[in-house]
Amino acid sequence: MVVGLGESGLAVVRFMAGRGARVVVNDQRDRDALGAAATEAEELGAQLVLGGHPDSAFEDLELIVVSPGVPPLAQLDRAEQHGVPVVSEIELAARFIEAPIVAITGTNGKSTVTTLIGEMSRRLERPVFVGGNLGRPMIEAAGTDAGAKGGLVIVELSSFQLERVSQMKAHVAILLNITPDHLDRYPSFEAYAAAKARIFERQDADDFAVLPADAADLRELIEDDGTVVLFGGRAGDVRVVDGVLADLQSGLRVPVDELRIRGSHNVSNACAAALAARLLGVRDDDIASVLREFRGLAHRTQYVRSVDGVEYIDDSKATNVGAAVASIDGLTPSKGKIVLIAGGVDKGGSYQPLQQRMSKEGRAVVVLGEAASLLERAFAGSAVEFRHASSMSDAVTHAAALARPGDTVLLAPACSSFDMFRSYAERGDRFQRAVETLGEQP
Repeated sequence: MVVGLGESGLAVVRFMAGRGARVVVNDQRDRDALGAAATEAEELGAQLVLGGHPDSAFEDLELIVVSPGVPPLAQLDRAEQHGVPVVSEIELAARFIEAPIVAITGTNGKSTVTTLIGEMSRRLERPVFVGGNLGRPMIEAAGTDAGAKGGLVIVELSSFQLERVSQMKAHVAILLNITPDHLDRYPSFEAYAAAKARIFERQDADDFAVLPADAADLRELIEDDGTVVLFGGRAGDVRVVDGVLADLQSGLRVPVDELRIRGSHNVSNACAAALAARLLGVRDDDIASVLREFRGLAHRTQYVRSVDGVEYIDDSKATNVGAAVASIDGLTPSKGKIVLIAGGVDKGGSYQPLQQRMSKEGRAVVVLGEAASLLERAFAGSAVEFRHASSMSDAVTHAAALARPGDTVLLAPACSSFDMFRSYAERGDRFQRAVETLGEQP
């Protein structure tokens, strides 16, 4: 059974049906909501059980593969109690992949680091797969040259994907950071962190556990035997020394001002990627070349334009408080202040760190979406101005009116997007369109 017919679920159906398995698909959504995915699954020979999770559908199964967006279900617990393996798409994929796996997780920065390592690894002239939570489902690497012994599989993994991993073994496992997130799903921050830490499962002395040097508490999450290597901070193997990103072991040196990605958090991401690439055998010249060429990913601290002396930055991917704070820290202008656009679907954490940071660096906050009232309470008594907006266009108009020359208008929502938008990408696109039309006559 495949539970959840999203992108990864459909990829599992294709994979298993192509190998002769009898597949049942179960999804809370009905056929109309699933659209083409339901049609394709049926054409592949899958039996569809849609619109709920009836107990009868979970009988006589030999394996259950759960998609990352599926919440905990009593039916899955009972199946496990009766000896039916319940695994994630990541776990299933790892059983069919012979290539070394490079796995990247963390609350923030995963996509940037995954992409950087992918670009650096392609200089090795070996087949490389880049995907996971970023783009293509990991199961699509199985049976390809990249998934064979001579290849390399590089995947971004979310906490949801790691929840049901037990046998997957990452040759290089990277934990970038952990800050409160997804507390609408997990009972505590500790449970969220434990899910992230499963990335180190099954590692041995020939494998590498990559951690930030300035977060000693994260080492306590590692119970396996991977060789711990550190990045960033004052003690990392790859860190910033006198304005230069330097690998103290290999001799790599790239001045930070030659990087095209913006913000101190992205410098830390670059350190992590450079360290991982060196562990994979990428030459210093190739690492340096990628670091100098990489322009960053869309909606991740992305410069949009300047209007009347005000810079507009799209960090729609900052979907939690920690990411929004990191975005502010990385972009705090030397002259002006931050006008923040925030809001969306609340994820259960505290907005206090955001309020504290904006009290020092901010001029104003413009909020929209479901979490607007929660943000208003968090900023009550703050010296920064506070405005409500009814749409993204309205938010940009408010922000432009509040900003002064030298300021930065930053979209860093600290919330997910699903109340008003299909994704963080659509939210960022709306922001960029609104910014591009600033100053035009109605």
